[in-house]
Amino acid sequence: MAGQNLHQLDPEGLARFRNETVGFVFQLHHLLPQCTILENVLVPTLARPGGASGREQRAKELLEAVGLSPRQGHRPGQLSGGERQRAAVARALINEPKLLLADEPTGALDRVNAAKLADLLLEMNRMHGLPVIMVTHAVDLARRMSRVLELVDGKLFEHRP
Repeated sequence: MAGQNLHQLDPEGLARFRNETVGFVFQLHHLLPQCTILENVLVPTLARPGGASGREQRAKELLEAVGLSPRQGHRPGQLSGGERQRAAVARALINEPKLLLADEPTGALDRVNAAKLADLLLEMNRMHGLPVIMVTHAVDLARRMSRVLELVDGKLFEHRP
């Protein structure tokens, strides 16, 4: 779907594009409380042909990468805020997106967990070449990015690191 005009897609085509191309990390994790962390990570695979079949191993590898392997059988209510947000990152990566969009991903986290999550997102960018577009009010987090754009009074300004 690269190079395709998104305005020409019908709602089903747009949904397919989002599922196959874009990973989303929201300010609040939006995990399903009745599902385990492993099941939550697998949810985006259900909309793809073949469903979650064969994708469980990838989900387990992602949970290992975010440090949640021992917690994969727990439900979101049994995890800390930082752990839930790391699970949300694993879920955003399960379909191997071409782009990761993150909306205030550290906004609800304490300083230590925010730094850990930022490390993880930066590692995904560096190690896997995954473009990450992040919206944040956290100046410390913005300073760690390779490019920073600031919206002030409706005008966009670029800051060099």
